Amino acid sequence: MSRLAGFAPPARALIVAAAVAIVLLFLQAAKSLVAPVLLAVFIAVVAMPPLRWMQRKGVPKWGALALVVFVLLDVGSILALIATGALEEFRDSLPTYQERLTLLNEQLGLWLEGIGIANSKEAVPDILDPALLAALVPLALSNMSAVFATGLLVLLAVVFILLEAPGLWLKCRTAFELGEAPELRLRRVLDSLNRYMMIKTGTSLATALLVLAWLWVLGIDFAVLWAILAFLLNFIPYVGAVLMAVPPVLMALVQTELHTTLLVALGYLFVNTLIGSVLEPRIMGRGLGISPLAVFLSLLLWSWVLGTTGAFLSVPLTMVLMVALEASPHTRPISILLGLAVAATERTVDQEAVLHP
Repeated sequence: MSRLAGFAPPARALIVAAAVAIVLLFLQAAKSLVAPVLLAVFIAVVAMPPLRWMQRKGVPKWGALALVVFVLLDVGSILALIATGALEEFRDSLPTYQERLTLLNEQLGLWLEGIGIANSKEAVPDILDPALLAALVPLALSNMSAVFATGLLVLLAVVFILLEAPGLWLKCRTAFELGEAPELRLRRVLDSLNRYMMIKTGTSLATALLVLAWLWVLGIDFAVLWAILAFLLNFIPYVGAVLMAVPPVLMALVQTELHTTLLVALGYLFVNTLIGSVLEPRIMGRGLGISPLAVFLSLLLWSWVLGTTGAFLSVPLTMVLMVALEASPHTRPISILLGLAVAATERTVDQEAVLHP
């Protein structure tokens, strides 16, 4: 980085941006390998505090690790079995739903033509195509085996990461000759990641339970499947809140009347507003320090780089990137641009206090 000192700030920014672009292109080319490893890293970050807590209580290391792995495997297997069973039941019920959707297409087309929109009766079936359901459900079922195999690979990687974690600090300090300031940054990013993942997991679970209760009260089919979908998609910022509501709203539309469909949509709106806009920001406070625009752009970026895994991990990956950019005075302006104004100022002051006590 000392060689960059002779360049003007805009030139340094362009050089750093070019280096980051090269790294991102490499990650995009190797996403089939990188994505499971990154997912395993973040799962290990969440699993580390319970593992350490059990060891402090006197549980042997191998026993604590075995218990953590058992819980992860058990939870993953239960979710996979529930999702597979619900999809198979949904496939068996497809003819009924397709007939209802065809009838709704005709009614919607006639209503649109009645208000003056020409050729609506022919255009609506192309948008709400009943045959699309018949193609999507078998595709989802056929991909379940691949998802399960990837899950086992991720779990195996989590085991090795947890085994290596106790000696990680000593290895990093010896290999990279880390001083006090880099070690504090690394500890801070791990603490922030752990706090974010724990809070996000809790709020996602609360979202799923509220959705499950509401759909069960309204009598919507496959409520458990939609609750699992809500839990997973809640990790995706902004877009996930919309995507989780689309399947159950469509299910309510083909299964019940219009007023029940509106109640389903209002229920999702209430839950997402309560959890995502009230409780979650109140719990997290300014801990993340990432601007909303940076969160949205990071969602687009990491989704392109790593696919679906990148969408789920967009916020944690951006947190890591911000701390990495903040480590050097040449890249610190980029980190400040990604963060909130107040949070960026606080980080700069804290860093100066560490470097110049």
